[in-house]
Amino acid sequence: MELIWFAVFVVLLAGYFALEGFDLGVGLLLPVLGRSRDDRDRMVAAIAPYVLANEVWLVAVAGTLVGVYPLLEGEALPALYPLVVAMLLAWILRDAGLWFRRRIDGPRWRGFWDAMIVLGSLWLSIGWGLVLYAAATGFAGPLMHPLGLLFGAALTLLFAWHGRVFLGWRLPGFAGPARTGRALAMSGALAALPALALLGGGMSYLLEHSAPDATLNVLSLMVLPFAPIMVGAQLWIWRTFRPGKDADRNPSFF
Repeated sequence: MELIWFAVFVVLLAGYFALEGFDLGVGLLLPVLGRSRDDRDRMVAAIAPYVLANEVWLVAVAGTLVGVYPLLEGEALPALYPLVVAMLLAWILRDAGLWFRRRIDGPRWRGFWDAMIVLGSLWLSIGWGLVLYAAATGFAGPLMHPLGLLFGAALTLLFAWHGRVFLGWRLPGFAGPARTGRALAMSGALAALPALALLGGGMSYLLEHSAPDATLNVLSLMVLPFAPIMVGAQLWIWRTFRPGKDADRNPSFF
């Protein structure tokens, strides 16, 4: 059972990095590719159908961490508390920017919330790099370690590239040449690689520090039956909003 839940945790965390990675990447690219208001609207509309579904993966990651690895959660959360709070605030600001940017049609209003999208995406990307570095070093060093910041910068560039590939797939011709689904899958795999490397290195630790079998059995009965619903919803979203369904013709609530 420990191995099954480890595999679930790997899929969830890697899935979050692969899927939310392009959302963050598009947010990072707003000031680069969004040269006009219409361009920025098209970029945000391109990710609109996916944002909430992609964030579900992070909620599932947090739930799995608390339920399956309570000792790790008890060790990681106190060590990362300031960083986690800052990332939650960045997440709130990024999502607020998505929701509020078109609620009032004024350049200052839109400019402010577009800036929140960019800054929130930037801090989340750097923050995840700091989290992965802290986990890889056993939460022993300072949160703002130079190597952690360097890793965060590299992860930010990786997400930005992933976001550009997504735009090439979702909006052919908008951000350079059109990209295929295979190219998007490849960039998603590369975006998930840092998380996969961390979990691969920590596999033995996680297996040894899993919750008791009785707890895992209860979680399996309560959670795993809903996994097909989550996967089915993801497949429906990707099929419904594929590139053949022009993003410009799909109304966006952002």
